[in-house]
Amino acid sequence: MVRERVAEDVYVFTSDLYAQVNAGAVVGPEWSVLIDTLAFPEETLEIRDFLHNRLERPVRYLINTHYHADHTLGNCWFPEAVVLGHKRCRELLATTGKERLDNAKRQNRDLRDVQIVLPDLVFERGGIGLRVGKRTLRLIHLPGHSDDGIGVLLVEDRVLFSGDVMMPIPYLVDGDYDVMVKTLKRIPKMKLENLVQGHGEVILRGEVPKAVRRNLDYLDEIRKHVRQANRRKDFSGYLEEINIESCGKSRILLGGLAEQLHQHNMLALMRAWYPKKIA
Repeated sequence: MVRERVAEDVYVFTSDLYAQVNAGAVVGPEWSVLIDTLAFPEETLEIRDFLHNRLERPVRYLINTHYHADHTLGNCWFPEAVVLGHKRCRELLATTGKERLDNAKRQNRDLRDVQIVLPDLVFERGGIGLRVGKRTLRLIHLPGHSDDGIGVLLVEDRVLFSGDVMMPIPYLVDGDYDVMVKTLKRIPKMKLENLVQGHGEVILRGEVPKAVRRNLDYLDEIRKHVRQANRRKDFSGYLEEINIESCGKSRILLGGLAEQLHQHNMLALMRAWYPKKIA
């Protein structure tokens, strides 16, 4: 796990084990707020040790940006924390999340002690806020990658933890194309100093609009190709020939997972837009 400080008493923890997934912490005078956890127990426990033992600022609040396992499986290692998230995050963790964890446990013994922990405090519209020392944390709905997606804006620092609506390559399999485009267009208007993506490197102030534009351009490219594929008899063969680099993204992103995610994106759009074609 890699630890990086992005502002005073604000940390980002990046997984070495899975897809450069990020978690974050905002450290206050007596306690801290953790934003997401990491996919594997040993990395989340390393975060806990850093905050609880090294800094002596135990986690009082844990925010889940969305229900996906790589961001929520570590909830169970913070039994004293109040977990916050979107209303749909609680619903999805209780159903889809539990089913997926049960399946994963049958294949990975390292997950045998992991349990689903649901958010204690949820919101549906607008947002909610937290005060950590002199800082204000605002939880805002940022759907698109999934309909329960939220971001955490550090108001005074202008740092946004975006969850997975912002990644080096947009990922749509559990989300909605039009909603993601709408959400991404909101981000440059926030005038950020730093943007912490759900996966990948922290984006600095001057690069935020460019990074968002690159993601919007990628989404526009795959939209064009999926519409073209619908006109082809062998639509799957056509899509297989459309590699990620032809859509403006590097295949080495996220530890080499980018091409796989790219192909999943196009098939997901085919299913969503042309269900009769792909049935």
